Amino acid sequence: MLSSPILVLHITGGSVGLLSGAVALSFRKGSRPHGVAGNVFFISMLTASAAGAYLGFRNSEMDNVFGGVLTFYLVVTAWVTARRIDGETGVFDWIGLLVALAIVALAVIYGVEAAHSPTGTKGGSPASGYVLPGSVALLAAIGDARILLRGGLCGAQRIARHLWRMCFALFVACASIFLARPQLFPASLSKTHVLFVVGILPLILMVFWLARVLFTNAFKRTAPPYQTHQGRARAMVTAIEGVPASSPKKQ
Repeated sequence: MLSSPILVLHITGGSVGLLSGAVALSFRKGSRPHGVAGNVFFISMLTASAAGAYLGFRNSEMDNVFGGVLTFYLVVTAWVTARRIDGETGVFDWIGLLVALAIVALAVIYGVEAAHSPTGTKGGSPASGYVLPGSVALLAAIGDARILLRGGLCGAQRIARHLWRMCFALFVACASIFLARPQLFPASLSKTHVLFVVGILPLILMVFWLARVLFTNAFKRTAPPYQTHQGRARAMVTAIEGVPASSPKKQ
């Protein structure tokens, strides 16, 4: 059956995404291990979300289509954000904005049609099933528009954009397995709410890291790829000449 290899690809990508996402969160943000795990997470989540969107479309499960497309968009924009310098924008940001707005528009259309349909559903989902992807896409679209209006983000704001989008993508993966399919696990885990905690853990960690990045000076100690070009240059001078980055070179 055609969907069988796609399903295997979806499950494999999601599993690797969960593991690599957990590893990435375990290391200091911007460190080499974090970057390696993040790249694995990036590839695996693109694979899982693309396969999930295809399966959702093939099975007329539009909530899975929205979830897959939204996750794909969040991961790509987060990955690009981490590799940009401060104050940089490009045509990619316009494309991202259009994608986010398209998700919002379609979520509203499907939600309204579901609410007014005789069965109370549209594409196999009730109106409430389109609220979350539409809301997240709207928040992301506002962020995209903000970047374009300001001419890019700098410092902590840029890091925060990367963090929340990656963490929310990880939440989608966790929720898809731990919250949506509790029957796959022993009943004791559901009764003790372990599955619920694990399912929302990425959101908890997202709030923690956003608070640390936005309200402390932790981002100043962050290694590449989060540093600006100037920061990278200072780090290179330090490594080559042994001169502290904050101290002027002696004549």
